[in-house]
Amino acid sequence: MSVVKYHPATREFVAEPAPYAADPEPSVAVLRQRIKQQQLLADFGVETLRGTPFDDLLVLATRAVADGLDAEFAKVLKYLPDQQRFLVCAGVGWGPEVVGVATVGADTASPAGYALKTGKAVISNHLEIEERFRTPELLVQYGIRRAMNVILGGDTTAFGVLEVDSRSEGEFSESDIVFLRGIANVLGMAIERQRIEQDLRKALDRQQVLMREVNHRVNNSLQIVAAMLQLHGAATANEDVRNELKEASGRIAAVARAHRRLHSGDSIEAIDLGGYLHDVCGDIAAATPHCAIEIIAVPGIVIGTDRAVAAVLAVGEMITNAAKYAYPGRQGRVWVELSGDPADRVAISVRDKGDGLPADFNVRAGGLGMRLVRSFAQQLRGNLDVVRHDPGTEFVLTFPVRV
Repeated sequence: MSVVKYHPATREFVAEPAPYAADPEPSVAVLRQRIKQQQLLADFGVETLRGTPFDDLLVLATRAVADGLDAEFAKVLKYLPDQQRFLVCAGVGWGPEVVGVATVGADTASPAGYALKTGKAVISNHLEIEERFRTPELLVQYGIRRAMNVILGGDTTAFGVLEVDSRSEGEFSESDIVFLRGIANVLGMAIERQRIEQDLRKALDRQQVLMREVNHRVNNSLQIVAAMLQLHGAATANEDVRNELKEASGRIAAVARAHRRLHSGDSIEAIDLGGYLHDVCGDIAAATPHCAIEIIAVPGIVIGTDRAVAAVLAVGEMITNAAKYAYPGRQGRVWVELSGDPADRVAISVRDKGDGLPADFNVRAGGLGMRLVRSFAQQLRGNLDVVRHDPGTEFVLTFPVRV
């Protein structure tokens, strides 16, 4: 474009270039398409924030791209480094023999391969006369006339390429590349999030395997110590020493049982106390055949694992004392009950209907078993009360759910 100006000095009219040429005004159709693209990009971003499954996000991305660019085809090409090829892992417009099956070359002689290796967007508006790249056979089979490719990746390594394809005449523009890159960037964040989640799952799985191995070895070590004490007790001629070693072996075995039950589930930091009591009391009953145990426990009382161990070890000591002193030399029965408010305080009672306590019994001056129970009660910041019945005795341990 030029303008004609008169120069008085030469008395001539001279054509001169215009100072600038105004860009053509975009058409209404183009403006509507750009608005549509912005809406599609916003909607796709919302889907990624909702936690939509990753495979579904890939499909949604191809649909958004095809819709926003008025194209018949779009696909996500996942890079397979071992094969140096791309797998069509998601797409729209393609037949069932393509998505999840077809592969294309990933070398720089192909548009997608060039986009992957260089990170640059590729526009091929005339594939039938394209001289820069090799047109993939898949595009030839489907009669694709024009295509665009942008790299698709996260913060570390590239996932692959996002591509849009069309059979129709026309041309993709730089503005279309902006939209395609926008979808690719949002999808790239989802890809990176998926990678992070996979890494976290792998790390968690490994940690759980290591925890199970450590717990297994600790439990085995406790059982070995208990067995060694039993062997030493059986080998000694001193009856008092033999009884002390037997009781020590029993207490270590109780710790081993509590430890094994505690780490047999999925929870590490907290546990349902009622279920834990059921399991441990079942183990105690199996190890004490002359004393039956009945347990009633309200559900839903969840406490920290350290406090749960202290509680069940205290219960174990009280059951052992009942079996030993309430029913000396005969069959007996012990009732264990867990009650209280799951959000406040709970109580565990151990009741027998045996011979009862001596008249001068003092809970603060008992033997090693009672000293251990008092120690566990202090650890739980709770109280230990004794209720005399006719017949039998009931020990009640109360403590707060949380401290």
